[in-house]
Amino acid sequence: MVEADLFVTCVVDQFFPNAGEAAVKLLRRAGVDVQFPSGQTCCGQLAFNAGYHAEARSLAKRFIKVFGDGRTIVAPSGSCATMVRVFYPELLDRESDRVREQAHKTASRTYELSQFLVKVLGRRDLGLKLPSPMKVTYHDCCHALRELGISQEPRALLRSVQGLELVEMDRSTWCCGFGGTFAVKFPEISEAMLRDKLAAIQATGADVVTALDSSCLMHIGGGLTKQGVKVRALHLAEVLGMGSGGDG
Repeated sequence: MVEADLFVTCVVDQFFPNAGEAAVKLLRRAGVDVQFPSGQTCCGQLAFNAGYHAEARSLAKRFIKVFGDGRTIVAPSGSCATMVRVFYPELLDRESDRVREQAHKTASRTYELSQFLVKVLGRRDLGLKLPSPMKVTYHDCCHALRELGISQEPRALLRSVQGLELVEMDRSTWCCGFGGTFAVKFPEISEAMLRDKLAAIQATGADVVTALDSSCLMHIGGGLTKQGVKVRALHLAEVLGMGSGGDG
């Protein structure tokens, strides 16, 4: 049996625990023995993106210690997986030889959820069937697409679900305007970008918009609610978790 540690991320832990629970169920359905290192905290992405690299280094070294040096690490977040997989080696490049080696090893065994299911396990179809038909549109989150190259993996999983119709939106790769503290520092620009994204979502006629990052979905979902649009914003794991069937 494949073993993996779940890195649940701050946003999922604090605001969207259903996404984390759904991720665990999907991994178990795929035959993965999932563990949850209880000492985990933030990966340091927020501090890193804001320019507080000393604080980010401290969190990165703690992350490496908590997750040890053996099992695969899976995160229901493209941005947090990117932080570990892409930016840890850069961030810790001036540390000791041992820490640098640990950073590279940790990076090499860290994956976003859909990336792990499709690319590592080779599972494009988990044998899922929805209780009723549903139209879903997919938003390409920036880190997952541009840093990890994830695009077809979540789409393959969505297309495999019986009763689910994947409807592509125009400009699915355009940023939603969240960008962490970007939305706080530049609210007018962020809101303009969000309006474009919401218009593209509505034009699809979808029942649900999904993505790989709960933070982007929080931004999009808030905009949909504010406009009174009855489209739900749900994490990929939650959408797939609606399905049922035999052993995946």
